[in-house]
Amino acid sequence: MSTASLAENAARLKRSTQKRPVSFFEFWPNWLFYAPVIAFWVLKSVRYRSITLPSLANPPINAGGICGESKNDILGLAGPAARPWVAGYAALTVSGHAAANDTLRALNAMEQAGLSFPVVAKPDISCNGVGVRVVRNAAQLAEYLSAFPRAAALQLQALVTYDGEAGIFYIRHPHERTGRITSVTLKYPPAVVGDGRQTVKALITADDRMNAISHILLPKLGARAAHVPAPGEHVALVFVGNHCRGSTFKDGLSIVTPALSARIDEIMQDMPGVYFSRIDLRYDNLEALREGRGFKIIEFNGSGSEATHIWDPEMTLRRAYADQFHHYGESFRIGAAMRETGLKPIGPLKLLSLWQQQKRLMRAYPAND
Repeated sequence: MSTASLAENAARLKRSTQKRPVSFFEFWPNWLFYAPVIAFWVLKSVRYRSITLPSLANPPINAGGICGESKNDILGLAGPAARPWVAGYAALTVSGHAAANDTLRALNAMEQAGLSFPVVAKPDISCNGVGVRVVRNAAQLAEYLSAFPRAAALQLQALVTYDGEAGIFYIRHPHERTGRITSVTLKYPPAVVGDGRQTVKALITADDRMNAISHILLPKLGARAAHVPAPGEHVALVFVGNHCRGSTFKDGLSIVTPALSARIDEIMQDMPGVYFSRIDLRYDNLEALREGRGFKIIEFNGSGSEATHIWDPEMTLRRAYADQFHHYGESFRIGAAMRETGLKPIGPLKLLSLWQQQKRLMRAYPAND
């Protein structure tokens, strides 16, 4: 990223958050914020006579993407029209024995997929950026693989160097010819620009937003917090643009144009059976994104995904819940339509087993960037 684009990005973000660095509910405990969402899900379950009905919103995805879904399997659904928009990747399952040469197998898989370093290594089953790390050479790849749980699957994906990061929510009912974008989140991972005098910690403290979330940022920085960046030096504080890692999320629905809607619909029409998904992508610039070009998709999320624009610091709690209820309500409606075709949702015990498996794996993954 150029110094000019960094300055422009920082200035835009500062203007957009100067009224309120964080919303009053942005970092509530999960149990507190999601209690009404869980209650809403239970009410819908009673109405539709199934607590797992949203698993049918995306029939080809395991559990519809509520939890425990495979990133590799979902990307593998992309047809010839969607595939050029997806960042290249290679799938790999770590061997069951630590002595096996997983690094050689990984390098061979990268070669077959046309990948070269650096790549992004990520678990096949995970969420919230757990276990995601940039690996820049074979030695770092070997270190990552050695720390990965045995016999678990992962993904090696091309590192997309576009500056921007976004999440676009797409919904299409089975009877509809075209779908629609219902949410756009523009993501701004925390970063500081050096002045040659202040430490990284001091630069964080001087920024209203980052100071408010310093309890999230500083523990991960360690000794880097005492580094004094040179004038104009850009210091990225995290790699994954995740809200729980300190990224600022902004409601970007206003950027949607007919061209962008048509492009996303074209891609999703080539993902057979996927009707309800948040598409995480990186984009070159907003002008290009509005025109439906200049982006690469990192992953597709399923029925458990969230319309993340609700974490905009300017968001009201009332609207946040209204948008949550709307999206999860849509997943039940799509599931009901698919049930009428004869499909059956996943059983509650099977879903619980998938959730427990995902939790066990996430505890075992290597530390993320």
